[in-house]
Amino acid sequence: MTEARLSGVIAAIATAVEDDGEPDCARSTAFAKFLLDHGCDALNVLGTTGEATSFSTEQRRKLMTAYRQAGLPMERLMVGTGAAAVRDAVELTRHAAELGFAAALVLPPFYYKGIADDGLVAYLEALVAATRHRPIPIYLYHFPALSGVPWHVGLLGRIVSTFGSRIAGLKDSSGDLGFARAAAAVAPGFAVFPSNEAALLEARNGPFAGCISATVNLNADLCARAYASGDAVALEAAVKIRKLFDGKPLVAGVKALIAHIHADAAWARVMPPLTAFSAADRAGAVAGYDAVRARRVA
Repeated sequence: MTEARLSGVIAAIATAVEDDGEPDCARSTAFAKFLLDHGCDALNVLGTTGEATSFSTEQRRKLMTAYRQAGLPMERLMVGTGAAAVRDAVELTRHAAELGFAAALVLPPFYYKGIADDGLVAYLEALVAATRHRPIPIYLYHFPALSGVPWHVGLLGRIVSTFGSRIAGLKDSSGDLGFARAAAAVAPGFAVFPSNEAALLEARNGPFAGCISATVNLNADLCARAYASGDAVALEAAVKIRKLFDGKPLVAGVKALIAHIHADAAWARVMPPLTAFSAADRAGAVAGYDAVRARRVA
């Protein structure tokens, strides 16, 4: 395997939404610049937190292009390109390669369940073949609680053996660190990113390449301190912010707090079928976040 180009603290960045349901490119790209300037080593755009599957292929292409046109450092951006339809996934992955994104993050085709390994390999084969002239690194997105289709460890070994360095790693949103460690062991250099910043200390000298987390939208500075120097106090504060959303809708909650932090109510909008954070949940999250931030984190 070739060395992974992405590592460290990565925000699964939220997507701002216009009141007509279009992606708000101006707000989204401005927020991306903010995160990159305030602790993020890289960003994962148009993932679950970015509500990618709630946008059309055309809308996703539009937002992908906006990140490039905004002058953002494309070598620090991973973009979600997975789709239920192979042709859509191919189109988005090819577009990501043409724009110069550092990597494509690929959900499995998620409508049919109980898919044979051969079918998932064929899906990846189509993506790899479509981008052979612009060989963008592909990261697999493991989120079986939502997709219903896992990239299991045995399949990962077959995939790496078949496609080599084109499959650069995996984002693990299962919450199972045992699985994440096993995935990281499938091949040297196979870069695995758990979705919880609590894994950052282990990532500093252990099996992981970093983390890709929704709540890094809110605590990137604290995560950066934890990853750079092993600052356990900063990490504890970052994890407290994440725990504000335990048992609550994460995407809506993150966007509600972005709206609070940046004094911009438009950020609280979500795409159907998601619904906005309730007033009570928002009040609790705001109070908890402000309390964490009010404490001196030495």
